Amino acid sequence: MSRAAAFLYFLSSTTVTKRLFSSAAAAAAVIPRQQQAEGLYADGFALVAALKSSAAALDVAAGQRLHAFALKHGLESSNLFARNALLSLYAKCGCLDAVLRLFSSATDRDTTSWNILLGFFVRADCLPDALAVFNEMPHRDTVSFTTMIKGLVRGARPDDALAVFRDMIAAGVLTNEVTLATVTSAVAHLRESRSVRMVHAAAIKYGVVDLVVVATNLVHAYATCSRLDDSRLTFDSMTERNIVTWNVMLNGYAKAGLISHARDLFDRMPQRDLVSWSTMVDGFLRANRLREALETYRGMLQSLGQRQVEVLLVDLLSSCGRCFATQEGLQLHAVIVKTAIDCHAFVQSTLIHFYGACGLIDHAALQFQIGCKSHVPSWNALLFGLTRNNMVDEAAHLFDNMTDRDIVSWSIMIAGHVHSGSSRLALDLFRTMLYKGFEPNEVTLVSVLSAVADCGNVEYGRWIHDYITSRGMPLADNLAAGLIDMYAKRGSITNAMEMFEAVKDLDSVSPWNAIICGLAMHGHAAKSLQTFSDMCGKNIKPNSITFIGVLSACCHNGLVEAGKQYFNAMRKEYEITPTIKHYGCMVDLLARAGCLEEAEGLIESMPMEADVMIWGSMLAAARTYGNLKIGERAAESLGRLEPTHGAARIMLSNIYADAGRWYDVLQLRKEMDSCRLIITPGRSGIL
Repeated sequence: MSRAAAFLYFLSSTTVTKRLFSSAAAAAAVIPRQQQAEGLYADGFALVAALKSSAAALDVAAGQRLHAFALKHGLESSNLFARNALLSLYAKCGCLDAVLRLFSSATDRDTTSWNILLGFFVRADCLPDALAVFNEMPHRDTVSFTTMIKGLVRGARPDDALAVFRDMIAAGVLTNEVTLATVTSAVAHLRESRSVRMVHAAAIKYGVVDLVVVATNLVHAYATCSRLDDSRLTFDSMTERNIVTWNVMLNGYAKAGLISHARDLFDRMPQRDLVSWSTMVDGFLRANRLREALETYRGMLQSLGQRQVEVLLVDLLSSCGRCFATQEGLQLHAVIVKTAIDCHAFVQSTLIHFYGACGLIDHAALQFQIGCKSHVPSWNALLFGLTRNNMVDEAAHLFDNMTDRDIVSWSIMIAGHVHSGSSRLALDLFRTMLYKGFEPNEVTLVSVLSAVADCGNVEYGRWIHDYITSRGMPLADNLAAGLIDMYAKRGSITNAMEMFEAVKDLDSVSPWNAIICGLAMHGHAAKSLQTFSDMCGKNIKPNSITFIGVLSACCHNGLVEAGKQYFNAMRKEYEITPTIKHYGCMVDLLARAGCLEEAEGLIESMPMEADVMIWGSMLAAARTYGNLKIGERAAESLGRLEPTHGAARIMLSNIYADAGRWYDVLQLRKEMDSCRLIITPGRSGIL
């Protein structure tokens, strides 16, 4: 950054408040007359006081008059305090040339002079210049190190900030609460618990750990490292807390998904502000607990007054779409119209997205018609709604008519083809996207990897992997999980494991889910369950998908008791509501083990209707174990779900044959012939 650019940037980032500092103005006008009258030209104390007052008011004109007086009477060159006060004035007012001229012309600079120049470059975000000044300093004190650490944290260089802090400790320079608070912010960005503990120890050593700002930053740093226990211990040990401290701890629990802990802390808060309520609402939304999020939002309105928060309204509406909560979303739409924020384009696109997600595609189209047609996110929202409702042809027509597309448009369309089972079309569209010069993002590539996993070959997947690597894209979260899943589904569990080993230090659950499910799919049940144990040991909270992989591993290995324990832990310990896939895994596990009555009892206790997969598992197990009665009930249930499909009747016919009931076999065959049931023939991949 050039000197002029630094100067302009500094001015643009500084709030110059035009206040009447009568003391500064008076000093600038009166001091010359007073000094001249009293013959005290060599006394710079009054001048320093006046310069400080002008600097506080950011009154550079008054400061320049004082500077002229100092030059006239030789105070700039002879009085170090006056020169430093002038440096500070020009630095605070963003006068780069004046700062550099004063600094370079001085022959007796002290540490304060260097610190003023260093602080100027840090505030102007001129990090290279700040580092150059810092490295040239003949002597560094607490202010020097703290200022440099602040600059590095502001410049998103937490590693370097921590290195400077270590140098500070090694040099024996005393730290203060500002230093520790700043360096704690740096280690929070690093997300390394070891570094946080090191800074915590330093705070204890220098006696500042009980200060609210330091302790609060430590609570935040531990939370960002997923060390919620250490975060809570630090929180509980504080002798004084402010509302920021409570909010930081609350936010840590909410983002970690520990919603019951967050709720307990929220209930104990001595006071709550908008941040507290918003954090709690967001925590419930993250946990897909929409009802409690809405209740909390209503409580916020009652507590803080009927002040609607646009961001929260949009977040709640988005969550209604994810949870298919149509009535609640309609109520929120009414609130949005009442508060007249529906005219905003981003609110319109959220409304379109909500209606599309809830299957009300006509409402989504109406919102689109009355909205801004030049707003690409609104087009994307309708595109998403069409693909979400399996209207892929209509989505393709809309996509073709879009005059302006962004990467989100392409990603939605590619994902739509994948979800509709047209993975080859998705890959073709991906090639077209690349040809037209669009750079795929993480979302695009996750969908493409899913398409490759469905219909591609492992070499195509490796090309995608190389594409990601060659562009320096970080292998984080869903992208890493997509690669692991692709390799596992294309039969290369070795590559999947290699990919996992490269990213397993991530604190995201997605890569762990992918390898747990992949190992289970390949029959490596013991390794899959051990990986789950390792994940929990790293304080990574499992989610619904994790337990699908874990229960599948138990099913493949016949671990009935272990499966029951995991299923119960999922509900009670992790507060995860089982889906039909979890019930399906448990039914399959019990049925394969011959516990048919227990499996049937579980089906009866399910809060949802059993699907074809579940009854198919029961029917197959009934044949394996020769249980005619359960086989008949399973076949009957399958017949209700798919009246024209003959697979269930064929399986039941085989059960009758195994039992020697040939008359029933004959009757069932006649029934199948008369009903013209669909029988899908088997196929081989070898031609």
